[in-house]
Amino acid sequence: MKFSSNAENILGQINTQTKLGDLRKIAKDIKKDHELALELWSTGRFFPRLLAILILDNKRISEDFINELDRDMQSHPLDERNQLIDWLMANQLTKDKKTIALIGSWENNSSALLRRIFWYYQARLRWMGQTPPANTSELLNKIETNIVKEKPEVQWAMNFTAGWIGVFEKQYRNRCVTIGEKTGLYKGDMVSKGCTPDYLPEFIAIESNKRNL
Repeated sequence: MKFSSNAENILGQINTQTKLGDLRKIAKDIKKDHELALELWSTGRFFPRLLAILILDNKRISEDFINELDRDMQSHPLDERNQLIDWLMANQLTKDKKTIALIGSWENNSSALLRRIFWYYQARLRWMGQTPPANTSELLNKIETNIVKEKPEVQWAMNFTAGWIGVFEKQYRNRCVTIGEKTGLYKGDMVSKGCTPDYLPEFIAIESNKRNL
């Protein structure tokens, strides 16, 4: 595929040593450029696709377009798929009321990545310090019923949601700890220095103590 000179120039700045901060600096200079974003996305490469997400015009992000991006992400390994969809959520989907409304409709979507974002966004509503929505009990019922059966990418986001519920909503803390104890998810997993374990009893204890909650 022949790229524009602008795209060729940008691609020349990206390699396997590129860091996320480098991509943000490039995106800051570009600002929004939807057509360039589509070119970068068409490479099929991980880092150009991360950059593409940053410079998309969110006014042109429709449900059909998100579904196309989702299908394209399936060509990536699991960890890259997860990072791409999370990056899309954080940098685009949470910036516009219409895409926030779409996130709320994805709980039972056939796409595991979109289900992941439904749950990840529920966690985000809590860790961002906002008043928790009134759906906590309902969410925990679904987590208790479905988390063990879900795909790994969705499972992590459901667990993450239970973690932040346990941190910020004390009345549900013991219930969230019990979910972790019963499922055993992420128990004993190694984590990088300074990172919080995903195992719910440890996650909730550590993050609660940080905040004196």
